[in-house]
Amino acid sequence: MNLLVTGGAGFIGSNLITQLIGRPEVARLVNLDCLTYAGHLANLDAVAAHPKYRFERVDLRNQGEVLRVVRDHAITHVLHLAAESHVDRSISGPGAFIQTNIVGTFHLLEACRAVWPAGGAGCRFHHVSTDEVYGSLGPTGYFTETTPYAPNSPYSASKAASDLLVRSYHHTYGLPAVITNCSNNYGPFQFPEKLIPVVLQRVLARAPIPVYGDGMNVRDWLYVADHVDALWTVLRGGRDGETYNIGGHNEWANLRIVELICDLVDQLAPEYGGDSRRLITFVKDRPGHDRRYAIDAGKMERELGWRPAHTFEAGIRATVLWYLANQAWVAAVQAAGAVRP
Repeated sequence: MNLLVTGGAGFIGSNLITQLIGRPEVARLVNLDCLTYAGHLANLDAVAAHPKYRFERVDLRNQGEVLRVVRDHAITHVLHLAAESHVDRSISGPGAFIQTNIVGTFHLLEACRAVWPAGGAGCRFHHVSTDEVYGSLGPTGYFTETTPYAPNSPYSASKAASDLLVRSYHHTYGLPAVITNCSNNYGPFQFPEKLIPVVLQRVLARAPIPVYGDGMNVRDWLYVADHVDALWTVLRGGRDGETYNIGGHNEWANLRIVELICDLVDQLAPEYGGDSRRLITFVKDRPGHDRRYAIDAGKMERELGWRPAHTFEAGIRATVLWYLANQAWVAAVQAAGAVRP
């Protein structure tokens, strides 16, 4: 396959490229990324000189350039990860989410439709989405692939719209497409605006750790290496036109995550002062803050034999150790993205 990964300089994309570049099925791997504040080529230093790897600095909003990349590299498979993805940013500036997540996906679909043979024989478009499209759960129950969409933020609404676009291109034009909806990821190279790296950096800076509301909003967490394995499994073995939910079978309240990170830093890096839980500060809840997400990933296991390989305890410990050892990377991306600890 000639594989196009969009958003490959971001958190999940860079982990994905690093894990997939050596696969014998991949003849060429093209990274399309416009390098927004959350995209950093330094994430890909390990593969930059690989003979299979190509980088294209292209914005998905540029329809002509997207078409050129798909055509010139004879792309046969797409893993579409590029997206604006931070809920708080979508509340303060929704326009970028509409343009990138909806219009950008449309441009990529149109490029594949123009270049691929009729019916898309030998090709596949894999759209990577989020469990946030399903809205909020009560204290019980799980999202399944048939749960109605009920997005509650501009971010999740833009992802829901792009999911439906991909679905329509499969049913209307026969484009070979699959969709995956995943729970919260964590691990190395996550941009420090998301919960786990934010908490880590606050602890290291001995700064207040903001916790929205009562901190009891629940999320399902998945180690990024397990997500990459699931994406590869679906790209190769999923059925065209199907949606697959990817989850970690691992629900945690936000406050408990924060407390665990405080305790791990105190254990692994006592030189930062200890007693980190005292930094926890409750703040006003954000608008549209969904109470609970939980994924039923049974279809992945039944049809494709996939389950996450990492326990949360092992994954979060490895993540904390990685950030402790890579503070230079954190400082560089914070400076580039104007993010403060």
